[in-house]
Amino acid sequence: MWILVIGREGLEDREGSAVACLHELGCEVQTANLWDRLDTEELVSNPPAAVLIEAGEEADAGRAALVRVRAAEPLQEVPVLIGVTLSALSRLDAGDGFDDFALMPYVPAELYMRIRRIEWSRSEFAQQERIKMGPLCIDLAAHEVTIDGRPRQLTHQEFALLSFLCQNRGRVFSRRQLLERVWGVDYYGSSRTVDIHVRRLRMKLGHCVNNLETVRGVGYKMKEP
Repeated sequence: MWILVIGREGLEDREGSAVACLHELGCEVQTANLWDRLDTEELVSNPPAAVLIEAGEEADAGRAALVRVRAAEPLQEVPVLIGVTLSALSRLDAGDGFDDFALMPYVPAELYMRIRRIEWSRSEFAQQERIKMGPLCIDLAAHEVTIDGRPRQLTHQEFALLSFLCQNRGRVFSRRQLLERVWGVDYYGSSRTVDIHVRRLRMKLGHCVNNLETVRGVGYKMKEP
């Protein structure tokens, strides 16, 4: 994992900068000036795990840098953090598009935690006991579902349906197949049962299940990320 830090010239030499803090924490860091090109071949082949825009007092410059970051194809899906002073924090807005912020002067442990948090929120993985899709995490062993670490309450059958579809992403299942595989072959309910539970999942989990697709005339599938 490496981190791209964007800011004014002299980032590497500035005492207390993000570069110094991240080096102290053992992170691999590369730097870019606010006006450097951000679509180089190196970034295409090896994008960073996160981008930190060190804006300091210049919140407007930070917003301008974010626009350039998002315009660079290799960085469009990379989480972005802005570093600002306390006085500049009030000039940020929740709609600016940053994944998080860090106050300057930095506290190294806090900075690292915030970077790992936004990197985690954008990542996707599946393993034997946990499935991660963006902010949604399904803990199969604990029978829990969380969004950005906050628990969401699902019924037993809602959890079973969500888990099954996520474990079989990319495959389409008919309503009858879902009834048999999720509810069991001895279940005598109608296919409407599946529709009701899909609707409840969409209501409870919102945009986190945008990949849950209705395939007309067939059934449902959880699209690949």
